[in-house]
Amino acid sequence: MTPTAVLSTIPATYVAGHSPHHLRERLERREAIAGILGLGYVGLPLAVEIGHEGFTTLGFDISEHVVERLNAGRSHIQDVASDRFADLVAREKFSATTDMRRLAECDVISICVPTPLNKIKDPDLSYVVSAGTRIRDALRPGQLVILESTTYPGTTRDVLLPLLEESGLKAGVDFYVCFSPERVDPGNVKWQTKNTPKVIGGVTPACLEIGQLFYAKVFERLVPVESAEAAELVKVYENTFRMINIALANELAQVCDKLGVDVWGVIDAAATKPFGFMKFTPGPGLGGHCIPLDPHYLSWKMRTLAYRTRMIELASEINAEMPAFVVQQVTDALNDVAKSVRGSRVLVLGVAYKKDIDDLRESPALDIIRLLQLKGADVVYHDPFCPTIHDDGHTEIENLPMHSLPLTPASVREADAVVVVTDHTTVDYTMIAEEAEVVIDARGVMRKIGSRNNVVSMGTDRRKTPREG
Repeated sequence: MTPTAVLSTIPATYVAGHSPHHLRERLERREAIAGILGLGYVGLPLAVEIGHEGFTTLGFDISEHVVERLNAGRSHIQDVASDRFADLVAREKFSATTDMRRLAECDVISICVPTPLNKIKDPDLSYVVSAGTRIRDALRPGQLVILESTTYPGTTRDVLLPLLEESGLKAGVDFYVCFSPERVDPGNVKWQTKNTPKVIGGVTPACLEIGQLFYAKVFERLVPVESAEAAELVKVYENTFRMINIALANELAQVCDKLGVDVWGVIDAAATKPFGFMKFTPGPGLGGHCIPLDPHYLSWKMRTLAYRTRMIELASEINAEMPAFVVQQVTDALNDVAKSVRGSRVLVLGVAYKKDIDDLRESPALDIIRLLQLKGADVVYHDPFCPTIHDDGHTEIENLPMHSLPLTPASVREADAVVVVTDHTTVDYTMIAEEAEVVIDARGVMRKIGSRNNVVSMGTDRRKTPREG
Protein backbone atom coordinates (compact mmCIF):
# COMPACT_ATOMS: atom_id res chain seq x y z
CA MET A 1 0.00 0.00 0.00
CA THR A 2 1.35 3.45 -0.94
CA PRO A 3 1.70 6.32 1.56
CA THR A 4 -1.07 8.20 -0.28
CA ALA A 5 -3.41 5.23 -0.03
CA VAL A 6 -2.89 5.02 3.73
CA LEU A 7 -3.36 8.73 4.26
CA SER A 8 -6.57 8.61 2.26
CA THR A 9 -8.05 6.30 4.90
CA ILE A 10 -7.45 8.90 7.63
CA PRO A 11 -9.93 11.76 8.01
CA ALA A 12 -8.58 15.08 6.71
CA THR A 13 -9.27 16.72 10.05
CA TYR A 14 -7.07 14.09 11.70
CA VAL A 15 -4.12 14.83 9.39
CA ALA A 16 -4.58 18.57 9.65
CA GLY A 17 -4.71 18.37 13.43
CA HIS A 18 -1.45 16.45 13.67
CA SER A 19 1.14 18.86 12.34
CA PRO A 20 4.59 19.28 13.95
CA HIS A 21 3.13 22.18 15.95
CA HIS A 22 0.30 20.05 17.26
CA LEU A 23 2.72 17.24 18.16
CA ARG A 24 4.40 19.49 20.73
CA GLU A 25 1.06 20.33 22.28
CA ARG A 26 -0.05 16.70 22.37
CA LEU A 27 3.22 15.64 23.99
CA GLU A 28 3.00 18.38 26.60
CA ARG A 29 -0.60 17.43 27.45
CA ARG A 30 0.19 13.69 27.30
CA GLU A 31 -2.49 13.29 24.66
CA ALA A 32 -0.09 11.80 22.11
CA ILE A 33 -0.53 8.18 21.05
CA ALA A 34 2.69 6.18 21.35
CA GLY A 35 3.31 3.22 19.05
CA ILE A 36 5.81 0.50 19.95
CA LEU A 37 6.89 -1.62 16.99
CA GLY A 38 8.13 -4.93 18.40
CA LEU A 39 6.88 -6.23 21.76
CA GLY A 40 9.79 -8.31 23.02
CA TYR A 41 12.41 -7.81 25.74
CA VAL A 42 12.86 -4.14 24.78
CA GLY A 43 9.52 -3.06 23.37
CA LEU A 44 7.12 -4.33 26.04
CA PRO A 45 8.93 -2.81 29.06
CA LEU A 46 9.14 0.48 27.14
CA ALA A 47 5.42 0.36 26.30
CA VAL A 48 4.57 -0.24 29.95
CA GLU A 49 6.56 2.76 31.18
CA ILE A 50 5.08 5.02 28.49
CA GLY A 51 1.58 3.86 29.35
CA HIS A 52 2.08 4.41 33.07
CA GLU A 53 3.12 7.98 32.31
CA GLY A 54 -0.37 8.65 30.95
CA PHE A 55 0.13 8.15 27.22
CA THR A 56 -2.18 5.87 25.28
CA THR A 57 0.13 3.16 23.94
CA LEU A 58 -0.43 0.96 20.91
CA GLY A 59 1.84 -2.06 20.51
CA PHE A 60 2.61 -3.67 17.15
CA ASP A 61 3.84 -7.22 16.64
CA ILE A 62 3.74 -9.76 13.82
CA SER A 63 2.75 -12.60 16.17
CA GLU A 64 -0.99 -13.12 16.58
CA HIS A 65 -0.29 -15.23 19.67
CA VAL A 66 1.70 -12.44 21.34
CA VAL A 67 -0.97 -9.85 20.50
CA GLU A 68 -3.81 -12.00 21.81
CA ARG A 69 -1.96 -12.73 25.03
CA LEU A 70 -1.12 -9.06 25.64
CA ASN A 71 -4.67 -7.89 24.92
CA ALA A 72 -5.81 -10.40 27.53
CA GLY A 73 -3.57 -8.63 30.05
CA ARG A 74 -0.90 -11.34 30.25
CA SER A 75 2.76 -10.39 29.99
CA HIS A 76 5.18 -12.74 28.22
CA ILE A 77 8.31 -10.92 29.44
CA GLN A 78 9.76 -11.84 32.83
CA ASP A 79 10.72 -8.27 33.76
CA VAL A 80 7.18 -6.99 33.11
CA ALA A 81 5.06 -7.82 36.15
CA SER A 82 1.73 -9.29 35.08
CA ASP A 83 -0.33 -7.36 37.63
CA ARG A 84 1.19 -4.02 36.64
CA PHE A 85 0.70 -4.82 32.97
CA ALA A 86 -2.86 -6.08 33.44
CA ASP A 87 -3.74 -2.80 35.16
CA LEU A 88 -2.48 -0.90 32.10
CA VAL A 89 -4.68 -2.98 29.79
CA ALA A 90 -7.69 -2.64 32.09
CA ARG A 91 -7.34 1.17 32.05
CA GLU A 92 -7.15 1.05 28.23
CA LYS A 93 -3.69 2.61 28.23
CA PHE A 94 -2.27 -0.29 26.24
CA SER A 95 -3.54 -2.45 23.41
CA ALA A 96 -1.75 -4.54 20.79
CA THR A 97 -2.35 -5.19 17.12
CA THR A 98 -0.85 -6.84 14.06
CA ASP A 99 -2.40 -4.22 11.75
CA MET A 100 0.55 -2.06 10.68
CA ARG A 101 -1.77 0.43 8.96
CA ARG A 102 -2.63 1.69 12.43
CA LEU A 103 0.88 3.19 12.66
CA ALA A 104 -0.75 6.27 11.12
CA GLU A 105 -2.70 6.74 14.35
CA CYS A 106 0.49 7.13 16.37
CA ASP A 107 2.15 10.44 17.14
CA VAL A 108 5.33 8.68 18.28
CA ILE A 109 6.69 5.38 16.98
CA SER A 110 9.52 3.58 18.79
CA ILE A 111 11.15 0.81 16.75
CA CYS A 112 12.21 -2.12 18.95
CA VAL A 113 12.89 -4.90 16.43
CA PRO A 114 15.73 -7.46 16.36
CA THR A 115 19.06 -6.65 14.71
CA PRO A 116 20.78 -10.06 14.50
CA LEU A 117 24.04 -11.00 12.82
CA ASN A 118 24.25 -13.44 9.93
CA LYS A 119 26.55 -16.46 9.89
CA ILE A 120 29.60 -14.38 8.96
CA LYS A 121 28.79 -11.81 11.68
CA ASP A 122 27.53 -9.09 9.35
CA PRO A 123 24.51 -7.03 10.51
CA ASP A 124 21.09 -8.19 9.37
CA LEU A 125 18.98 -5.04 9.11
CA SER A 126 16.02 -6.73 7.43
CA TYR A 127 13.79 -6.15 10.49
CA VAL A 128 14.73 -2.47 10.62
CA VAL A 129 14.11 -2.08 6.89
CA SER A 130 10.77 -3.84 7.18
CA ALA A 131 9.78 -1.60 10.10
CA GLY A 132 10.89 1.50 8.22
CA THR A 133 8.90 0.45 5.17
CA ARG A 134 5.76 -0.06 7.25
CA ILE A 135 6.18 3.33 8.89
CA ARG A 136 6.88 5.03 5.55
CA ASP A 137 3.62 3.69 4.19
CA ALA A 138 1.73 5.23 7.13
CA LEU A 139 3.87 8.34 7.68
CA ARG A 140 2.12 11.68 8.07
CA PRO A 141 3.16 15.15 9.24
CA GLY A 142 3.69 15.55 12.95
CA GLN A 143 5.14 12.13 13.82
CA LEU A 144 8.25 11.27 15.81
CA VAL A 145 10.12 8.05 14.91
CA ILE A 146 12.71 6.69 17.35
CA LEU A 147 14.92 3.71 16.51
CA GLU A 148 15.85 1.74 19.67
CA SER A 149 17.37 -1.37 18.09
CA THR A 150 21.12 -1.74 18.55
CA THR A 151 23.02 -1.21 15.32
CA TYR A 152 26.13 0.28 13.75
CA PRO A 153 26.76 4.05 13.57
CA GLY A 154 25.05 5.47 10.52
CA THR A 155 22.03 3.15 10.39
CA THR A 156 19.47 5.78 11.37
CA ARG A 157 20.70 8.39 8.89
CA ASP A 158 21.78 6.12 6.02
CA VAL A 159 19.16 3.34 6.16
CA LEU A 160 16.06 4.43 8.07
CA LEU A 161 15.92 8.11 7.14
CA PRO A 162 15.99 7.66 3.32
CA LEU A 163 13.21 5.07 3.61
CA LEU A 164 11.01 7.45 5.58
CA GLU A 165 11.67 10.38 3.28
CA GLU A 166 10.43 8.32 0.33
CA SER A 167 7.03 9.42 1.66
CA GLY A 168 7.78 12.90 0.35
CA LEU A 169 8.01 14.34 3.88
CA LYS A 170 11.16 16.00 5.23
CA ALA A 171 12.80 14.97 8.51
CA GLY A 172 13.23 17.86 10.93
CA VAL A 173 10.48 19.79 9.16
CA ASP A 174 7.45 17.54 8.66
CA PHE A 175 8.40 14.72 11.00
CA TYR A 176 11.22 13.84 13.40
CA VAL A 177 13.75 10.99 13.64
CA CYS A 178 15.96 10.03 16.58
CA PHE A 179 18.08 7.12 17.77
CA SER A 180 17.86 6.15 21.43
CA PRO A 181 19.55 2.84 22.30
CA GLU A 182 17.84 0.35 24.56
CA ARG A 183 19.62 -0.37 27.84
CA VAL A 184 17.75 -3.43 29.04
CA ASP A 185 19.39 -5.69 31.63
CA PRO A 186 17.05 -8.64 32.21
CA GLY A 187 16.73 -9.61 35.86
CA ASN A 188 18.25 -6.39 37.20
CA VAL A 189 16.01 -5.29 40.09
CA LYS A 190 17.81 -1.97 40.66
CA TRP A 191 18.22 -0.56 37.15
CA GLN A 192 15.12 -0.93 35.03
CA THR A 193 13.66 0.88 32.04
CA LYS A 194 12.51 4.03 33.81
CA ASN A 195 15.51 4.82 36.03
CA THR A 196 18.27 3.82 33.61
CA PRO A 197 19.68 7.02 32.01
CA LYS A 198 18.39 7.29 28.45
CA VAL A 199 20.77 8.34 25.66
CA ILE A 200 19.20 10.05 22.66
CA GLY A 201 20.45 11.69 19.47
CA GLY A 202 18.58 13.20 16.53
CA VAL A 203 19.26 13.45 12.81
CA THR A 204 18.69 17.20 13.17
CA PRO A 205 18.63 19.53 16.19
CA ALA A 206 14.85 19.87 15.81
CA CYS A 207 14.51 16.08 15.91
CA LEU A 208 16.54 15.88 19.12
CA GLU A 209 14.43 18.61 20.72
CA ILE A 210 11.18 16.76 20.02
CA GLY A 211 12.68 13.42 21.04
CA GLN A 212 13.77 14.89 24.36
CA LEU A 213 10.37 16.47 24.90
CA PHE A 214 8.75 13.04 24.70
CA TYR A 215 11.23 10.82 26.51
CA ALA A 216 11.74 13.35 29.31
CA LYS A 217 8.19 12.48 30.37
CA VAL A 218 9.02 8.77 30.52
CA PHE A 219 12.57 8.45 31.83
CA GLU A 220 14.10 9.86 35.00
CA ARG A 221 17.22 11.12 33.22
CA LEU A 222 17.99 11.89 29.58
CA VAL A 223 21.50 12.02 28.12
CA PRO A 224 21.35 13.95 24.83
CA VAL A 225 24.28 13.56 22.42
CA GLU A 226 25.28 15.46 19.32
CA SER A 227 23.81 13.18 16.66
CA ALA A 228 22.11 9.89 15.92
CA GLU A 229 25.52 8.46 15.02
CA ALA A 230 26.90 9.38 18.44
CA ALA A 231 23.95 7.70 20.15
CA GLU A 232 24.45 4.57 18.03
CA LEU A 233 28.14 4.50 18.93
CA VAL A 234 27.42 4.94 22.64
CA LYS A 235 25.51 1.65 22.67
CA VAL A 236 28.05 -0.44 20.82
CA TYR A 237 30.90 1.10 22.85
CA GLU A 238 29.19 0.23 26.15
CA ASN A 239 28.90 -3.42 25.24
CA THR A 240 32.30 -3.57 23.54
CA PHE A 241 33.80 -2.31 26.82
CA ARG A 242 32.11 -5.12 28.70
CA MET A 243 32.98 -7.75 26.11
CA ILE A 244 36.68 -6.87 26.11
CA ASN A 245 36.96 -6.80 29.90
CA ILE A 246 35.11 -10.12 30.21
CA ALA A 247 37.55 -11.55 27.66
CA LEU A 248 40.45 -10.39 29.86
CA ALA A 249 38.89 -12.14 32.85
CA ASN A 250 38.32 -15.26 30.77
CA GLU A 251 41.92 -15.26 29.61
CA LEU A 252 43.02 -14.81 33.24
CA ALA A 253 40.99 -17.94 34.11
CA GLN A 254 42.95 -19.92 31.54
CA VAL A 255 46.22 -18.45 32.79
CA CYS A 256 45.34 -19.41 36.36
CA ASP A 257 44.39 -22.91 35.22
CA LYS A 258 47.92 -23.42 33.92
CA LEU A 259 49.55 -21.82 36.96
CA GLY A 260 47.40 -23.63 39.52
CA VAL A 261 46.27 -20.31 41.00
CA ASP A 262 42.72 -19.53 42.13
CA VAL A 263 41.37 -17.03 39.60
CA TRP A 264 38.49 -16.01 41.88
CA GLY A 265 40.87 -15.18 44.72
CA VAL A 266 43.06 -13.12 42.38
CA ILE A 267 40.09 -11.13 41.08
CA ASP A 268 38.62 -10.56 44.55
CA ALA A 269 41.99 -9.31 45.82
CA ALA A 270 42.43 -7.01 42.81
CA ALA A 271 38.94 -5.62 43.39
CA THR A 272 40.00 -4.26 46.79
CA LYS A 273 41.96 -1.55 44.96
CA PRO A 274 39.83 1.57 45.48
CA PHE A 275 40.90 3.29 42.26
CA GLY A 276 41.72 2.39 38.66
CA PHE A 277 40.12 -1.08 38.70
CA MET A 278 36.69 -2.38 37.76
CA LYS A 279 35.77 -5.96 38.63
CA PHE A 280 34.86 -8.37 35.85
CA THR A 281 34.59 -12.11 36.36
CA PRO A 282 35.17 -15.09 34.06
CA GLY A 283 32.45 -17.45 32.96
CA PRO A 284 31.55 -20.23 30.54
CA GLY A 285 31.15 -17.82 27.62
CA LEU A 286 29.06 -14.84 26.57
CA GLY A 287 25.29 -14.88 26.25
CA GLY A 288 22.35 -12.60 25.66
CA HIS A 289 21.53 -10.48 22.66
CA CYS A 290 23.91 -7.61 23.43
CA ILE A 291 27.47 -8.42 24.50
CA PRO A 292 28.16 -11.32 22.10
CA LEU A 293 26.72 -9.42 19.10
CA ASP A 294 26.89 -5.65 19.46
CA PRO A 295 30.68 -5.20 19.08
CA HIS A 296 30.48 -6.92 15.70
CA TYR A 297 28.22 -4.13 14.42
CA LEU A 298 31.10 -1.75 14.99
CA SER A 299 33.65 -4.17 13.50
CA TRP A 300 31.54 -4.49 10.38
CA LYS A 301 31.15 -0.74 10.00
CA MET A 302 34.86 -0.13 10.39
CA ARG A 303 35.70 -2.81 7.82
CA THR A 304 33.69 -0.77 5.32
CA LEU A 305 36.07 2.11 6.16
CA ALA A 306 39.20 -0.05 5.78
CA TYR A 307 39.89 -0.17 9.51
CA ARG A 308 40.35 -3.33 11.55
CA THR A 309 39.05 -3.36 15.15
CA ARG A 310 41.72 -5.71 16.49
CA MET A 311 40.74 -5.67 20.17
CA ILE A 312 37.17 -6.61 19.35
CA GLU A 313 38.27 -9.51 17.15
CA LEU A 314 40.71 -10.88 19.73
CA ALA A 315 38.27 -10.52 22.64
CA SER A 316 35.58 -12.28 20.62
CA GLU A 317 37.97 -15.14 19.90
CA ILE A 318 38.86 -15.55 23.59
CA ASN A 319 35.23 -15.49 24.72
CA ALA A 320 34.23 -17.97 22.03
CA GLU A 321 36.80 -20.44 23.41
CA MET A 322 35.23 -20.62 26.86
CA PRO A 323 32.58 -23.31 26.25
CA ALA A 324 35.31 -25.63 24.93
CA PHE A 325 37.48 -24.73 27.94
CA VAL A 326 34.66 -25.75 30.30
CA VAL A 327 34.11 -29.00 28.41
CA GLN A 328 37.84 -29.76 28.69
CA GLN A 329 37.58 -29.25 32.44
CA VAL A 330 34.70 -31.73 32.51
CA THR A 331 36.82 -34.18 30.54
CA ASP A 332 39.78 -33.77 32.93
CA ALA A 333 37.60 -34.05 36.03
CA LEU A 334 35.99 -37.26 34.82
CA ASN A 335 39.39 -38.65 33.88
CA ASP A 336 40.59 -38.00 37.44
CA VAL A 337 37.91 -40.39 38.70
CA ALA A 338 38.73 -42.96 36.01
CA LYS A 339 35.75 -42.17 33.77
CA SER A 340 35.42 -41.24 30.13
CA VAL A 341 33.20 -38.46 28.86
CA ARG A 342 31.70 -40.93 26.39
CA GLY A 343 28.90 -42.73 28.15
CA SER A 344 29.00 -40.52 31.26
CA ARG A 345 25.91 -38.72 32.44
CA VAL A 346 26.56 -34.98 32.76
CA LEU A 347 24.08 -32.74 34.55
CA VAL A 348 24.24 -29.10 33.39
CA LEU A 349 23.00 -26.69 36.05
CA GLY A 350 21.52 -23.61 34.42
CA VAL A 351 20.99 -22.95 30.71
CA ALA A 352 19.84 -19.29 30.75
CA TYR A 353 22.61 -16.90 29.74
CA LYS A 354 22.64 -15.24 33.18
CA LYS A 355 21.25 -16.03 36.59
CA ASP A 356 17.62 -15.72 37.60
CA ILE A 357 16.21 -15.05 34.13
CA ASP A 358 14.51 -17.19 31.48
CA ASP A 359 16.47 -15.91 28.47
CA LEU A 360 18.30 -18.50 26.35
CA ARG A 361 19.53 -16.15 23.64
CA GLU A 362 23.18 -16.89 22.72
CA SER A 363 23.58 -18.84 25.99
CA PRO A 364 26.98 -20.56 26.30
CA ALA A 365 25.17 -23.47 27.96
CA LEU A 366 23.83 -24.46 24.55
CA ASP A 367 27.36 -24.72 23.16
CA ILE A 368 28.51 -26.66 26.22
CA ILE A 369 25.67 -29.16 25.84
CA ARG A 370 26.40 -29.54 22.13
CA LEU A 371 30.14 -30.11 22.69
CA LEU A 372 29.51 -32.64 25.45
CA GLN A 373 27.08 -34.51 23.21
CA LEU A 374 29.69 -34.58 20.43
CA LYS A 375 32.04 -36.28 22.91
CA GLY A 376 29.42 -38.93 23.59
CA ALA A 377 28.11 -37.72 26.94
CA ASP A 378 24.53 -38.29 28.05
CA VAL A 379 23.61 -34.68 28.85
CA VAL A 380 20.68 -33.61 31.02
CA TYR A 381 19.98 -30.24 32.58
CA HIS A 382 18.17 -28.43 35.36
CA ASP A 383 17.04 -24.82 35.16
CA PRO A 384 14.15 -23.46 37.27
CA PHE A 385 13.60 -20.61 34.78
CA CYS A 386 13.89 -22.54 31.50
CA PRO A 387 11.71 -25.66 31.66
CA THR A 388 12.29 -26.58 28.00
CA ILE A 389 14.93 -26.09 25.31
CA HIS A 390 12.96 -25.99 22.07
CA ASP A 391 14.13 -26.72 18.56
CA ASP A 392 14.13 -23.24 17.02
CA GLY A 393 16.02 -24.24 13.91
CA HIS A 394 19.25 -22.64 15.14
CA THR A 395 20.14 -24.72 18.21
CA GLU A 396 22.46 -27.58 17.25
CA ILE A 397 21.64 -29.87 20.16
CA GLU A 398 20.57 -33.49 19.87
CA ASN A 399 17.31 -34.87 21.22
CA LEU A 400 15.35 -31.61 21.26
CA PRO A 401 13.17 -30.64 22.91
CA MET A 402 15.03 -31.16 26.17
CA HIS A 403 13.22 -30.73 29.48
CA SER A 404 14.57 -29.58 32.81
CA LEU A 405 14.99 -32.40 35.32
CA PRO A 406 13.89 -31.99 38.93
CA LEU A 407 16.93 -31.20 41.07
CA THR A 408 17.00 -33.79 43.84
CA PRO A 409 19.77 -35.60 45.72
CA ALA A 410 18.95 -38.67 43.64
CA SER A 411 19.23 -36.86 40.27
CA VAL A 412 22.55 -35.36 41.38
CA ARG A 413 23.91 -38.76 42.48
CA GLU A 414 22.87 -40.26 39.15
CA ALA A 415 25.17 -37.87 37.30
CA ASP A 416 28.83 -38.70 36.80
CA ALA A 417 29.57 -34.97 36.72
CA VAL A 418 27.65 -31.77 37.48
CA VAL A 419 28.55 -28.56 35.63
CA VAL A 420 27.47 -25.21 37.09
CA VAL A 421 26.96 -23.07 33.98
CA THR A 422 24.41 -20.54 35.27
CA ASP A 423 24.45 -19.64 38.96
CA HIS A 424 20.74 -19.29 39.70
CA THR A 425 20.24 -18.20 43.31
CA THR A 426 17.43 -20.70 43.93
CA VAL A 427 19.72 -23.73 43.57
CA ASP A 428 20.86 -25.58 46.72
CA TYR A 429 24.62 -25.65 46.05
CA THR A 430 25.41 -27.21 49.41
CA MET A 431 23.30 -30.22 48.44
CA ILE A 432 25.10 -30.34 45.10
CA ALA A 433 28.49 -30.42 46.77
CA GLU A 434 27.38 -33.12 49.21
CA GLU A 435 25.75 -35.42 46.66
CA ALA A 436 27.74 -35.00 43.43
CA GLU A 437 30.71 -37.18 42.58
CA VAL A 438 32.35 -34.35 40.62
CA VAL A 439 31.34 -30.68 40.29
CA ILE A 440 32.83 -28.37 37.66
CA ASP A 441 32.05 -24.80 38.72
CA ALA A 442 32.19 -22.31 35.84
CA ARG A 443 30.76 -19.44 37.89
CA GLY A 444 32.69 -19.52 41.16
CA VAL A 445 29.51 -20.01 43.16
CA MET A 446 30.71 -23.14 44.97
CA ARG A 447 33.45 -21.16 46.74
CA LYS A 448 30.76 -19.74 49.01
CA ILE A 449 30.20 -23.12 50.65
CA GLY A 450 33.87 -23.81 51.34
CA SER A 451 36.56 -25.98 49.78
CA ARG A 452 35.52 -29.46 48.68
CA ASN A 453 37.69 -32.16 47.15
CA ASN A 454 35.01 -33.02 44.59
CA VAL A 455 34.66 -29.44 43.30
CA VAL A 456 36.76 -28.15 40.41
CA SER A 457 36.54 -24.38 40.10
CA MET A 458 37.07 -22.91 36.64
CA GLY A 459 40.47 -21.27 36.61
CA THR A 460 42.13 -23.72 38.98
CA ASP A 461 42.00 -27.39 39.87
CA ARG A 462 42.85 -27.57 43.58
CA ARG A 463 43.59 -31.28 43.36
CA LYS A 464 46.48 -30.78 40.97
CA THR A 465 49.96 -29.27 41.22
CA PRO A 466 50.81 -26.30 39.02
CA ARG A 467 51.12 -27.32 35.40
CA GLU A 468 54.07 -26.73 33.20
CA GLY A 469 53.95 -24.59 30.06
